[in-house]
Amino acid sequence: MDTSKAFVFDAYGTLFDVFSVIEKCEELFPSNGEAISQTWRKKQLEYSYLRQMMGKYRPFSEVTRDALRYAVAEAGQELTHQNEQALLDAYKELHVYEEVAEVLKELKAHNATIAIFSNGSHDMLDPLVEQSPLSEYIDHIISADDVKQYKPTPASYTHVIDSLGIKRDDVLFMSSNGWDISGAANFGFHTAWINRKEQPVEELSLPPTSIYHDLTGLKKWM
Repeated sequence: MDTSKAFVFDAYGTLFDVFSVIEKCEELFPSNGEAISQTWRKKQLEYSYLRQMMGKYRPFSEVTRDALRYAVAEAGQELTHQNEQALLDAYKELHVYEEVAEVLKELKAHNATIAIFSNGSHDMLDPLVEQSPLSEYIDHIISADDVKQYKPTPASYTHVIDSLGIKRDDVLFMSSNGWDISGAANFGFHTAWINRKEQPVEELSLPPTSIYHDLTGLKKWM
């Protein structure tokens, strides 16, 4: 095992496939499911950035709802209360990427501390983890909502080391989001970018420590 004392994972796009909601989107809005799903995720991130910059913080569950309303409106569709709730509930049942459970199991076998750190609020994250096959491997669920500071602010990453009681150099942080990796690197974490979509490195002069296609690359740290 590497000297990193905590393996900290982003949730959305890293452990859980945010686009697995396409199925429910397509069921409720035939021929519009993919477009709604893509815009939903885009606006979800955009609204979190904007609210952080404007000093108008709201929990990620509300940001997610607002982003959904925009995505459906952009597609020229009508969102009923029932359909809105069905889609928000689907976000609590996202699919886990195929390799994730096995990798976390191996990390746990090596006595690693495993945590999730997400912009997601606990009313989204806790039921998502609980219904997944990952619940037995996760030691801590840390939410940016606890400190009302979205990633990639330094204050949000500070919440990780305060919650775990360790130094920033003792963390290996993993995310599929390049901006999140840049933020974590800026803070001083060791980083592993889970580059599932084979995207270029962000041009922020904050490269990841390591880059892997999926979580199986973490086996080198065991």
